[in-house]
Amino acid sequence: MMCGAKRNRYRCLVLFCLTAFMVSASVARAADHVRIGVAHTTGASPSIIAKEKAMFAAEGIDAELLYFESAQPIAVAVASGDCDFGSTGMTAAFFNLASQGTLRIVGAGTWEHPAFQSVGLLVSNQAYAGGLHGLKDIGGHTVAITQLGSPLQFFVVEIAEHFHIAPSSVRFLPLQSNGNVASAITGGQADTAIQTSAPIFSMVARGDAKLLGWINDVLPPRQGEVLFVSTKLANERPETVARFMVAMRAGQAYLHDAFVNPKGERFEGPTAADDIRIISQALGQSEAVIRQGIPYFDRQSRVAVGDLASIMAWYKSQNMLKSDIEAKALVDMRYAITMPEKK
Repeated sequence: MMCGAKRNRYRCLVLFCLTAFMVSASVARAADHVRIGVAHTTGASPSIIAKEKAMFAAEGIDAELLYFESAQPIAVAVASGDCDFGSTGMTAAFFNLASQGTLRIVGAGTWEHPAFQSVGLLVSNQAYAGGLHGLKDIGGHTVAITQLGSPLQFFVVEIAEHFHIAPSSVRFLPLQSNGNVASAITGGQADTAIQTSAPIFSMVARGDAKLLGWINDVLPPRQGEVLFVSTKLANERPETVARFMVAMRAGQAYLHDAFVNPKGERFEGPTAADDIRIISQALGQSEAVIRQGIPYFDRQSRVAVGDLASIMAWYKSQNMLKSDIEAKALVDMRYAITMPEKK
């Protein structure tokens, strides 16, 4: 028989284990499940890293990444409640939904930055053979694009204007997905295409197209994507959004430090090889493609309101925006940090 002292110790041990189990189960149940809509590109890297490196878990966030083939559906998914957060390009659809009060900007995504290849133009092998060899030659040609009313379209217009080419001489072909864009370039149905780095490097590596140039070859650095949340979630679950932003900033700071040296130059730090491997597996792209196409991220995920205003003004000039709302009104300062205004 078990004596009284031993029996008491046994009961205490059992009680301790049960208590520990219940506390552990309670903590596990307390994790907030959130769905993050991201494009199937390296722009999703901070979300991927924050998930795989347990940065979300450290903040009590159970993050599920939902991948999309273009930017516009992500804004629609967040506005409809199919996703809680989105990280992608600043489309006209996004601004129209945000101006209706359904979406709020809480951070930044990728940046166009020297030495970081984020967005560029491809040229079909047929068009290249016909003499289309540089960005200055795009006038009078077709440009395949996922959707109209996107930053990609805006960038092409700015490139044309940089070279004093009438934007009206460039004909856009909206094809809805990166796969359709790739098929159009490979088959010669489009002369050029504007895409993000991963599909560009994949096509060039296969010999399906040639690189025409990167937009940061001719255009100044600027914010290319935003991180946003549904207004409903921002208002009803502020602690969840705040913790989410802590994790996302950690992911962006981690990637910044892995690929940017103290002088602000592109390099590969001690964690870079493992980061590339993780992103490669998540996106189903080769490590060589991911290495070439790592984007630039601000350490604090700061929002450049001036860059938002510039693209909004262009959308407005093209009758793509229905509202006259100011860019800064779309930024939720409960969670966002903004860049100092450019002088």
